[in-house]
Amino acid sequence: MKNRKLKNSELDRINNDEFKSSKKTPLIIVLDNIRSLNNIGSVFRTSDAFLIEKIYLCGITAQPPHKDIHKTALGATDSVEWEYVENTIDLINRLKTEGVKVASIEQAEDSISLDNYKTQPNTTYAIVFGNEVKGVSQEVVSISDAVIEIPQYGTKHSLNISVSCGVVVWDLFVKFKL
Repeated sequence: MKNRKLKNSELDRINNDEFKSSKKTPLIIVLDNIRSLNNIGSVFRTSDAFLIEKIYLCGITAQPPHKDIHKTALGATDSVEWEYVENTIDLINRLKTEGVKVASIEQAEDSISLDNYKTQPNTTYAIVFGNEVKGVSQEVVSISDAVIEIPQYGTKHSLNISVSCGVVVWDLFVKFKL
C-alpha cells in the first residue's frame, strides 16, 4: 500500500510527563484579551505540537478548565505550562526585565515581515497575539521589542488568531532549529 496513513499508535508521541521534562523551544506565547475559547484551545494544541515553553493568558482571555477550550486543546492544557496574568503590560515589562525579547504580531508602522525576522541564539522570545477584533493593544505594541507582520496577499486584512499562531510558531520553530 502506497502512502498508508499511520495509526495513532504508530506516531510514537511522548506523554505529559515526558513533555514537561523535554527541552522546550525558547518561545513564550502571550494571549492579550482573546475572546474565543476555541482559539485559546487551538493555541494550546499548537503550543504542545512545537514544545512551547509557556502560555500566558491575559485580560479577558479565559482559563482552563473549560469545556470549549478543552474541545480544541484535546488535552494540551495538561501538557503545556500556562499562567493567568491580569495585566498584559505588567507581564511584558516583567518578561523584558528577565531578558525575554517581546514581539507583537500585528500590522504596524515599521513592522518586520515574518519571513525577514531573525532570532538570536540563547534568547527566549515572547510573541503576543491580540484580540480578534482590536488586535494587540497599542500600549503593548509600543513597549514591544519588535512588531512582526505576517505577509498577506489577498483581499482580507487579517488571519484568525489561531491560524496566525500556527504560522508564526512554525516559522520561529524552524528558525530555532536551523
